[in-house]
Amino acid sequence: MTAREIFEKAGIPNVSYNVRMADYTTFRIGGPADVMARPANREELIAVFRLCRENGLRWFFLGNGSNLLVSDEGYRGVVICPDGDFNKIEVNGYDISAGCAASMSRIAQAALQAQLAGFEFASGIPGSFGGGIYMNAGAYGSELKDVLASIDYMDEEGFHRIGPDQARLGYRTSRFMTGGGIVLGGVVHLQPGSRDEIAARIKELAEQRRSKQPLEYPSAGSMYKRPQGYYAGKLIQDAGLAGFSVGGAQISEKHCGFVINTGGATCRDVRHLTQLVAEKVDDHVGVVLEPEVRYLGPEGLEPLLEERIIDH
Repeated sequence: MTAREIFEKAGIPNVSYNVRMADYTTFRIGGPADVMARPANREELIAVFRLCRENGLRWFFLGNGSNLLVSDEGYRGVVICPDGDFNKIEVNGYDISAGCAASMSRIAQAALQAQLAGFEFASGIPGSFGGGIYMNAGAYGSELKDVLASIDYMDEEGFHRIGPDQARLGYRTSRFMTGGGIVLGGVVHLQPGSRDEIAARIKELAEQRRSKQPLEYPSAGSMYKRPQGYYAGKLIQDAGLAGFSVGGAQISEKHCGFVINTGGATCRDVRHLTQLVAEKVDDHVGVVLEPEVRYLGPEGLEPLLEERIIDH
């Protein structure tokens, strides 16, 4: 049976079929996924995973789609989008607990209302809390590992809670990126602060983003990780690639570290552009740019760049 037939027969709630992934990524790119499940609690999530495991169905756990490029052919499997309880945010003293589906901006607003400082850096990160933990998201000199108190996740053995040290959080990486479980949420520990000062800092960072980043276009944020001792955007600019485009995909002239969708860009356009840019920068200064954005192909996660760059 197909994935659709399996899910229809099982009668699991909150399931859609042949879902256009372009509607679920900030890049606004991507073909249809066979199945999209939106479990509202842990019981429904377990049911979805059990159905996938028992029937050999491939699956992908999706956050806000802000760091993801999806194939034009879509995804031949089950996309799991946590919802319901996974969106909850609760304040308890200096701690804020949040589910994996809660957006970073909502958590920042909850911190503001509770007059808790330390999460302002994440107020403009366009991703979910779970996705942020997964890649140890950060901005303006701070990262989630600086404020995380604990992380909830599940694997085949059940549900677990660990500290940030056990999650092996590093620059845009964690244990979860190498198959170490599915992030379900966590707790951040903040400090008491002034509502006015917190609000002013959030406003200041938002203005910096608007002035320096191409927020007027769909994108997946920074396309490349920061090479040690360099800035990816500066290397791309110095290689003369500002405004360089393939189809509807373009290197932003406002910030060369961003690949933007100027209208109708395909996954093929973005992959071709990304490959050419990485090769030109490598030829120009001998620095290999490592993608920060993940690529979801029809069969699952794949390398974004081709062999020449990967095997440098």
